[in-house]
Amino acid sequence: MLDLILTQMLNGMASASSLFLVASGLSIIFGVTRIVNFAHGSLYMLGAYLAVTLVGAFGPASPLGFWGGILLAAFLVGLIGIVIEVVILRRIYQAPELFQLLATFGVVLMVQDIALAVWGPEDRLGPRAPGFKSFVMILDSRFPSYELFLIAVGPLVLGLLWFLFRRTRWGTLVRAATQDREMVGALGVDQRLLFTSVFGFGAALAGLGGALQLPREAVTLHMDLSTIAEVFVVVVVGGLGSVGGAYLAAVLIGVLHAFGILIFPKITLVLVFLVMAVVLIVKPYGLMGRKPAATLPGAAGIEPLLTPATPGAKLAGLAALLLLAAAPLAVSDAWLLTLTELVIFALFAASLHVMMGPGGMASFGHAAYFGLGAYGAALAVKWLGAPMEPALLLAPFLAGIAGIVFGWFCVRLSGVYMAMLTLAFAQIAWATAFQWVELTGGDNGILGVWPSAWAVPKAVFFYLTLAICAASVLLLRRLVFSPLGYALRAGRDSPLRAEAIGIDVMRVQWAAFAIAAFAAGIAGALFAFSKGSVFPTYLAIPRSVDALLMVLLGGVQTVSGPVVGAFAYIGLSEQLVKLTPYWRFALGLAIVLLVSLFPRGLVGGFLAWRDRRDAGDPAR
Repeated sequence: MLDLILTQMLNGMASASSLFLVASGLSIIFGVTRIVNFAHGSLYMLGAYLAVTLVGAFGPASPLGFWGGILLAAFLVGLIGIVIEVVILRRIYQAPELFQLLATFGVVLMVQDIALAVWGPEDRLGPRAPGFKSFVMILDSRFPSYELFLIAVGPLVLGLLWFLFRRTRWGTLVRAATQDREMVGALGVDQRLLFTSVFGFGAALAGLGGALQLPREAVTLHMDLSTIAEVFVVVVVGGLGSVGGAYLAAVLIGVLHAFGILIFPKITLVLVFLVMAVVLIVKPYGLMGRKPAATLPGAAGIEPLLTPATPGAKLAGLAALLLLAAAPLAVSDAWLLTLTELVIFALFAASLHVMMGPGGMASFGHAAYFGLGAYGAALAVKWLGAPMEPALLLAPFLAGIAGIVFGWFCVRLSGVYMAMLTLAFAQIAWATAFQWVELTGGDNGILGVWPSAWAVPKAVFFYLTLAICAASVLLLRRLVFSPLGYALRAGRDSPLRAEAIGIDVMRVQWAAFAIAAFAAGIAGALFAFSKGSVFPTYLAIPRSVDALLMVLLGGVQTVSGPVVGAFAYIGLSEQLVKLTPYWRFALGLAIVLLVSLFPRGLVGGFLAWRDRRDAGDPAR
């Protein structure tokens, strides 16, 4: 028993070192540039792919060939990071921070297809490390010597980073920029050069972390997204910008995960997110983090104020609604199914906008409420034998109740910490749906969730969906310009002043959280009936990312932006999938270009252009 405990402890420490290498780079990048870098997992994946190629070319049998390939792969990933920063990110540093996140997600999509084109879809197996091919005896158990090497790498890198940041001029500038980057710029430091070097250094650490995985696991195209979630958890639990906190969090999560497999095997899918939720509830800024200076969506004044629609905008909206209403008369059934999904996702995006726009609350887990609405409808049909009509009425309440419970904890945080706590709760909901097979069917899902007989024709169901979603979006729009909406904006722009005039900011945000969850539940219920089935993927991280992208692409500080963003993002994705096998690259490139050209989103960019045009025309 003792040898089993010791072996699992060492396994946890080895995993912790691997996590720390990647997380330390992400923590350094965020601390200086304030970029939530979704592409960090892609850099980790590139490190693994480049390493398996270089080690094979140099000769995996020789120590120089293996370790030289590992180090060269990390160096090349650092150069790739510099290119990404110079070509893409440097152009959008003045944009709100969430739009920078959107650009890095575009990079993720591009890198996935580049890796597919270069290395193919097959998994790649790396060689064993020369000098570490054997094992050591620990009591009565064998333990791989390479795992012991990885355990030593973590503290070694931590010590080198400490020396670099405490004993070199560059490290001192990095620490200063982490505390107050505006002051560093005011003192004459070239911020562009500093940001580029930091991004390249962080990318190299991610590449090194990926390259060192060769003897441990296969190199796959899914390494990026499967890794980035855990890395974000480590960075947030440790405290944003704290390298020491990242190591402490990596050890905590690695060891708990190692023992969780033995003690609670069913909880391993969500253990890291449970740990993050507990830590953030007890210590809102992580184990060694500090209160951030500003919330994630950006400081007040960067984005234009939300204003009621002009007569021209109302006419445009009415014309769009009439065009949609006429669609069944002119398009095929296949297009009608696509339009039905677009309308549903427009409501999904509008529900998230209530939190992000007037509320200033970013969410990385909004799919939880979409999925719970879908499951609410499916369970009402399967277990209660309810027809579509009462199921549509009951389903959003399941999502709304979850929003009330989760929101009570989430509104006590802000910025990235709040966004990551929403992700933690979403992952808990996903794991519940995935593993509660008796109720939800697990990975097999719930089938046979069909509309009532009168709504089976595709045109009829489209009109039902259009009516419900249009009415819901209009109600959400009305809420934005209601007293609750103005109170939300006051709490977003100046919480202290809002509290001083009698607004209970936390209670107002909690109400908005619940309303957004309820509206997302309506979209999820309609989606369930449109597909005829429900699966755990409806609650998964990619669905939450879709919602975030739709809102940002349209414009977070515009009311119509989420609707336009939903049609643009989902419509573009649908068409690219049909046109090219490398649709991810095309979609990612389109996202990066749109962010570069319209840093406030499509609608936000149009409004800014209209304001400049009006300001330059004295006759207006």
